[in-house]
Amino acid sequence: MVAKHYTDEELTTLRDMPKRVTNPRARWSEKPRSNPSHRQRTFIVRGGEDGSLRFQVYQRQNLHDKSDFSCGISYHPQGTPPLTLARYNGPSHRHGEIAYRPHVHRTTERAIAAGKKPESEAEETDGFDDLDGALVRLIEEFNLSGVEVSRHPQQEMFT
Repeated sequence: MVAKHYTDEELTTLRDMPKRVTNPRARWSEKPRSNPSHRQRTFIVRGGEDGSLRFQVYQRQNLHDKSDFSCGISYHPQGTPPLTLARYNGPSHRHGEIAYRPHVHRTTERAIAAGKKPESEAEETDGFDDLDGALVRLIEEFNLSGVEVSRHPQQEMFT
């Protein structure tokens, strides 16, 4: 449940404001440690004119299925739970009418007002086909700087 009812205008402001990654060399970690099924890294992000607004960007990749990945951004307002603003998912699963195609979940005022998961709505996309492509789209759509996209060496295990 979202602690605040965000309007589409507020969500657009959060999306469009300049944001900067503060840990551009975030390390990948494999999870769970005992029998890894995926790898993940998290970027810490600051936004707003004075850099006081907090965000996080994550990348997650299944170690056994190249099509199973997710890249997302969340807003972390002080004193309330984080709000996922968007998720860029690979084609490893169905989502409603979207059958095994890359898709983007974006938080909407309508979903919040209906008491649904804020980013429950999704649309199919041809804008990316792998985890790096998903991060590029997120960087473009969320006005993010301070991180460069480069291939993770282990991605070659899928080719």
